[in-house]
Amino acid sequence: MNKIAATILSILAVGSTAVQARDLCVMHFNIWQEGTMVPGGFEALADEIARQNPDIVMLSEVRNYNDTRFCDRITEALAKRGAEYHSFYTTSSGLLSRTEVTDSAVIFPYNGDHGSVHKLVTEIDGHRVAAYTAHLDYLNDTYYEVRGYDGNTWKQIEPVTDPAELNRRNLLSQRDEAAESAAKDIAGEIERGSLVFLGGDLNEPSGLDWTEATAAIADHNGVVINWPTIDILHKAGLVDTYREIYPDPVEYPGYTYPSSNEIIPINKLSWALGADERDRIDYIFYVPDSRLKLESVNIVGPQRDIIRGERVETEWGKRDITAPIDVWPSDHRAVVARFTLD
Repeated sequence: MNKIAATILSILAVGSTAVQARDLCVMHFNIWQEGTMVPGGFEALADEIARQNPDIVMLSEVRNYNDTRFCDRITEALAKRGAEYHSFYTTSSGLLSRTEVTDSAVIFPYNGDHGSVHKLVTEIDGHRVAAYTAHLDYLNDTYYEVRGYDGNTWKQIEPVTDPAELNRRNLLSQRDEAAESAAKDIAGEIERGSLVFLGGDLNEPSGLDWTEATAAIADHNGVVINWPTIDILHKAGLVDTYREIYPDPVEYPGYTYPSSNEIIPINKLSWALGADERDRIDYIFYVPDSRLKLESVNIVGPQRDIIRGERVETEWGKRDITAPIDVWPSDHRAVVARFTLD
């Protein structure tokens, strides 16, 4: 083979590789009781999913009200919008996939509203993909106790600021148990060479957001703490997409709850009306892989926060919050991460 022919083949090979690269989008969305809390909420959440056009959607607050199958209702609604998705029956958390679901599993079963973790397996352009959805226990929310609200009743108490005591109380929840179950299953998927994603409303902040730099903001009351649930996931090899793109928790706090849904009264959106309870409790994680490159992360939802019972302009988020189409169906903001897949 002469040098010219070899050069042409080399160029063609590079071009072939470039053609194979594609965008891959993952979305997490707390849908606030299937959109039932907001007039027109179900149609609005279908509109927003269709607009973002994700390959994989992780959902929180799936309830299957009135003996219906939410997975069927939402895939039918999306089909009417020209978006074909596949799903399966779940409770509490849910999953949608653009490509066929080849396997599914309950990783942490729903029991008494203490959350759940589900998994789907699919294939995207020849790559095995394992996607996990988590909606974790909402009780023993000790990050509220830092702010002077009981983490089970949300009645006012004296603030708890000792990290050891906060972690002791926090571990009374089932969030750490759910995270451990997910971490164990994820280890098996990593061994199989799967691309791994996990998204959810974990009802717990990240230690990446509760640092020395943030100790004096958002009513952290000087507390610096490594919250255990997110730490379990980090130790399992998962990377927080938002903090990878936006490492500074002061400039980019990324608050997802509570969001100022403009058509809902504030007392239905906030659990701690006398505090700044803003936190980032909705996430998308992934396991780093040479085939994946994280390109962007956006928070989707209302442009105002709720602080101490008032709607406040969200100055921090002008660069990374995407406004809703019209009606917003949730009291949370959604998270959308976009990757390039080779």
